[in-house]
Amino acid sequence: MATRSRQRSTLSRLILGADPQRRTLYIAGMTPAVLYFYWGLTNQLGADPQNVLERALGLWALRFLIASLAITPLRQLGGPSLYRFRRAIGLLAFYYAALHLTVYMVLDKGLDLPSIIADIIKRPYITVGMLAFAILVPLAVTSNGPMIRRLGANWRKLHRLAYVAAAAAALHFIMLVKVWPGEPLIYAGLVAALLLFRLANSLRPRARPARS
Repeated sequence: MATRSRQRSTLSRLILGADPQRRTLYIAGMTPAVLYFYWGLTNQLGADPQNVLERALGLWALRFLIASLAITPLRQLGGPSLYRFRRAIGLLAFYYAALHLTVYMVLDKGLDLPSIIADIIKRPYITVGMLAFAILVPLAVTSNGPMIRRLGANWRKLHRLAYVAAAAAALHFIMLVKVWPGEPLIYAGLVAALLLFRLANSLRPRARPARS
């Protein structure tokens, strides 16, 4: 019993983290997913619940991904420092993306692998969405202390791919709706602004250390 208790505790720390504030963030962040699944099970998502659930989960993944990328610009512009929550928010983005993909594969395609592969090849918006998820997988796997220490300086280089994932996710959203409403363009604009801020910051000349 003690061994099982330690295993559950270890799994809880891996998923939710050891910091109580981060645990609270994870619980609050996953609340929309719980509500949408509850509404789906109780027939409160309208005539096409699978589509509503799938899109809602994908949208929350994009929101958390944008939020994780906005933490550094927010701090540099004089806002509060939320660096300690950046990895947690990024992992929430991955969890929602994984749920979004699971709903598509299970509820939409019934785990029909040939049909899923055909969709990835023939439908560009699914190709782009799969690309975004494929990028998020190594970022999520390396979002822990041991991997950060093992990768060293390469960890930051790897996690810059989060910008590519965000751009692909925003493009996936625009291609999915097939029209040009305001909401997808707003998210695309936010991603573009973050990319431009990152580019401008990287091109800014660094102050040289004073000579002794």
